[in-house]
Amino acid sequence: MFQHVEFYPGDPILGLMDKFKEDTRSNKVNLGVGVYYDEAGRLPVLNCVKAVETQMANPPQPRPYLPMDGLPGYRLACQHLLFGADNEAVKAQRIATIASLGGSGALRVGAEFIRHWFPKAKVYVSNPTWGNHISIFEGAGFEVGKYPYYDPATIGVKFAEMTDFLKGLNEGDVVLLHPCCHNPTGVDLSPAQWDEVLTIIQDKKLMPFMDIAYQGFGEDMDADAYAIRQAVARGLSVFVSNSFSKNLSMYGERVGGLSVVCPSAEEAKLVQGQLKFTVRKLYSSPPSHGGHVVDRVMNDDALFTQWVGEVYEMRDRIRAMRQKLQDALSAKVPGRDFSYFTKQRGMFSFTGLNPAQVERLQTEFGVYMVNNGRMCVAGLNNQNIDYVANAMAEVLK
Repeated sequence: MFQHVEFYPGDPILGLMDKFKEDTRSNKVNLGVGVYYDEAGRLPVLNCVKAVETQMANPPQPRPYLPMDGLPGYRLACQHLLFGADNEAVKAQRIATIASLGGSGALRVGAEFIRHWFPKAKVYVSNPTWGNHISIFEGAGFEVGKYPYYDPATIGVKFAEMTDFLKGLNEGDVVLLHPCCHNPTGVDLSPAQWDEVLTIIQDKKLMPFMDIAYQGFGEDMDADAYAIRQAVARGLSVFVSNSFSKNLSMYGERVGGLSVVCPSAEEAKLVQGQLKFTVRKLYSSPPSHGGHVVDRVMNDDALFTQWVGEVYEMRDRIRAMRQKLQDALSAKVPGRDFSYFTKQRGMFSFTGLNPAQVERLQTEFGVYMVNNGRMCVAGLNNQNIDYVANAMAEVLK
């Protein structure tokens, strides 16, 4: 019956993790999966989350279905975090927001909505981008193209090529953008570059879809949302998918959100209804436990302040690892510029290693990263960074 079904080779990153688990070397290092680990190499449970889960468990509460679009406090918290509590669009109720199954669910709901109501649109993603971006939009029936972004020669952005490409797109085309901590490169646009990109989007009447999964890991909560808030300030209608997986360390709880900024409150109500209908068709309602945790953390002043502090601790640890790796490699491979490690932001770094060098790291040293040279900096710590630097220096010779 199923002989005609095509073989699925598996996700390359998750497959890499299977290889890592099978590796018996005691000094192996996992720099592949996009997960934040603390200094001890463990997935942290944030103290603000512990406090809320203790409250929720005493006494245990019933687990009814949540509303299709999530808890009201959760949805408002997404808006305040992304756009600012005093943003005109928030106050005017021009934003439709739903809780979603992580950032991936937000992307898919947004893709389904756009595909139904803007069927002629084509979607463009950065080259490179997170691989699942392409799968999600193709799965919703879109043709997906790529716009120039990363320049391996400079380990920066091909900004002139990027803007020239965007100027050639058709009205109504969707441009998927990373507001901060670009995945997989860690290379972000400057505020001035964002201003130029948003001007093109406005002039060409393109549809911006901003995916922000690492808010707080770049500069800070507000600066990381610069592109989003500037788009709203310009009067653009914009889709924003966000995730609490990384910055709340709640990966398996699948907590994210989709917000759509509309020209009016009346249109926002229409969009909200269709987003709820899309959720109903796909998975009916969002997760309860993670939803309540986010709701309580984000809407309690003390817990929110504690959370922001914990996010910045994670951000600062990643920055420290970037600096130590840069310093170590600069000493071991003199004459080569490794300053890009500290110029990049967020959990990921394009190391500049080619596939052959990545393969050598894996086979000879047990250091695992993605084939294209993407490294999860959060997998580094003071115990393994010298070993990783020595291994990278060896394959760079």
